Amino acid sequence: MPDEETADARVSTVSTDSQSYQALVWRRFRRSVPGMLGLTLVSLLLIIAVFGDFFAPLDPKRPEISFAPPDKISFWTEENGWQLWPVAYPISEGEEFDPVTFQPIVGPDMSNPRPIRFFVKGYEYRLLGLIPTNRHFIGVADGSPFHILGTDKLGRDIFSRGVVGARVTLAIALTSITLITIIGTLVGITSGYIGGKLDLWLQRFVEIILAFPQLPFYLALASLIPVTAPSGLFLTFVVIVIVGLGWAQLSREVRSKTMALRRVDYVQAAMAVGASDRRIVLRHILPNVTSHVIVAVTLGIPTIVLLESFLGFLGFAVKPPMISWGLMLQDAGTFSVIGSYPWILSPVGFVLLTVFAFNALGDGLRDAIDPY
Repeated sequence: MPDEETADARVSTVSTDSQSYQALVWRRFRRSVPGMLGLTLVSLLLIIAVFGDFFAPLDPKRPEISFAPPDKISFWTEENGWQLWPVAYPISEGEEFDPVTFQPIVGPDMSNPRPIRFFVKGYEYRLLGLIPTNRHFIGVADGSPFHILGTDKLGRDIFSRGVVGARVTLAIALTSITLITIIGTLVGITSGYIGGKLDLWLQRFVEIILAFPQLPFYLALASLIPVTAPSGLFLTFVVIVIVGLGWAQLSREVRSKTMALRRVDYVQAAMAVGASDRRIVLRHILPNVTSHVIVAVTLGIPTIVLLESFLGFLGFAVKPPMISWGLMLQDAGTFSVIGSYPWILSPVGFVLLTVFAFNALGDGLRDAIDPY
């Protein structure tokens, strides 16, 4: 008969291994279906943005047929009937003209099915700006143009431009949110921890920033940039404006968290034993504020993406040859274009997908970090 210790070890199912805070957050986050879906989509968006030329089937600057609809993708061919692998029917111009737009009527060429393939050859580019190659993730077997979402008014492939344009839009969002996080966190912790007159004057300045009507202020500042200004200057100016108006709200939130943390027992004990302000801030306050900042970052990126797209729709976007989702939405500025060529609104899908991905990720992180 086994002794008492062996019996207890065999019956007990409780784990005695301790888990860190990060491990507990990750365990709760994995149980969130929206959070994991958002994490997957965000990871895919970042990969597509970094390797945009690889995922773009066509040169985003190459003109083809103007306002060509998306290629028809089907699992049926006249020769083989139904099949497991899809084919694409190219769009060709007919001899008849549209009575409203006076453009040649285009449609799928059902006599020319082209098998869809992965890792096909296409236009030359440099992977990561270093490695010359001509391989692309998707295309057709014969190397002819493959328009997944159609073309714009100049005949450029919308899908390829959307994939490549993700770089600029996400770069603006990530750069802006990084600067907003740094400035807002520093100002908020400084104001909440030191207090006194410094806190009083900082909060009056924050209130002035928050009192600005943001949209008219964005348009007024953007109109100051000359039309001939290079895209780099325009991007820098847009980021400065977004950061200048965006850090105040985060600093207010961080300040309130810092003021609450100043009153907890372990911070008061650290002050009593003579710990320096730098140690108290870095070891006790900043780690407890970081969880809120992370959630604020994931929820702030969609706001900046929407802002860039909206400003681009109004005409305040990057200048060619750079590509962004806001610049692409300029083509949808008239009702006649939307009514006749609805695929011009395809860039809205990129924006919606990005907003949903980051919002789902932020909601999952918020529930995992603060489950109560």
